[in-house]
Amino acid sequence: MYTYDLLETGCYYLVKMKEDSPVTLIKVAVASDHCLFIQRYDDPMETEWKLKKDTLHDIIECLTDETVKIWEEQFLGSKNPFYEDDSNEE
Repeated sequence: MYTYDLLETGCYYLVKMKEDSPVTLIKVAVASDHCLFIQRYDDPMETEWKLKKDTLHDIIECLTDETVKIWEEQFLGSKNPFYEDDSNEE
C-alpha cells in the first residue's frame, strides 16, 4: 500500500486504486498542505481531491515526458472528431 503523499505535482502515474481495480492513469494537478487534486483519465475524465494520507494499492510507474506526449497524441486525437493524422501523407 502507498499513499498519495508520494506523488509529485504535474506528474502522470499509472496506478491501481485497489488490488482488483484496473490500471488507471492519473495526474497530480495541485497540491495543498493536506490534499492533492487528482485528474483521473477514465471515460469520462474525472477530478477529485484526495488526502495525502489516503491509500493506493500500487503505484506502477511515473510516466516519462516522452510517454506522456505519445499518450496525449492518442488520447486527444481520439477525442477530437476534427483531428486528422497527417503522418501518413507522402
